[in-house]
Amino acid sequence: MSPARASAVGAAFERAAAERRAALVAYLPAGFPSVEGAIEAAIAITEAGADVIEIGLPYSDPLMDGPVIQEAVHRALTGGTQVADVLHTVAAVAAAGAPTLIMTYWNPIEQHGVARFAADLALAGGSGLITPDLPPEEAGPWLAAAADNHLDPVFLVAPSSSDERIKLITSVCGGFVYAASLMGITGARDSVSGQAAGLVSRVRDHTKLPVAVGLGVSNGAQAAQVAAFADGVIVGSAFVQRLLAASSPAEGLARVRELTGELAEGVRSGR
Repeated sequence: MSPARASAVGAAFERAAAERRAALVAYLPAGFPSVEGAIEAAIAITEAGADVIEIGLPYSDPLMDGPVIQEAVHRALTGGTQVADVLHTVAAVAAAGAPTLIMTYWNPIEQHGVARFAADLALAGGSGLITPDLPPEEAGPWLAAAADNHLDPVFLVAPSSSDERIKLITSVCGGFVYAASLMGITGARDSVSGQAAGLVSRVRDHTKLPVAVGLGVSNGAQAAQVAAFADGVIVGSAFVQRLLAASSPAEGLARVRELTGELAEGVRSGR
């Protein structure tokens, strides 16, 4: 049985494909606007139509993240968010019915202990880990721990990735392949990168796993554009921006629900 069929994440993509649409994958950092506030927002996004949730582990040097996510992560760290809070967030969101992954830089995993982190994530009900800065050549301990705990190891490909590199990366992925649509930091943009469709096509030459596109999607029209050629649409900064702009927790929840509804319609109209 392939990783895509063996996991909750893979099953979510399969359900979306059966409905002739792309899956909607939403990202929020743990601890923002508070630990419980992040949980409430992630559950609201799930209830409004997201298929998979990514929970960010706040990190003090988020090199890949743009100013919106950096600000949210800074507030989470200032508020004292720890790995235990991230795992608590995963447990609460997963219990609400959403396949839930952690997205994190590698250093906190090493500090926690690779085998211990995998076991703790599985115990919390998590489905996998997205590791943007972990090269597959150095991923042996994580791949072993993920396999032992039935977790999906999700790696990133980029427009600059050679075909040889894509083949290597996809050979160790589980759940889905994360296709970064452009080079640079995260953030909502006015248009989707023209490189994204070509990258998805190149990835599909090497794997049967679903391919989800992230970096830059901020509205329903862009979600529809990406859904026309990808298996999944990943949105992060746009959700975080809605929470940052809200004047109250209730307004923040209303804003992310509204955006989720727009994006969920977009991933359906793109097919």
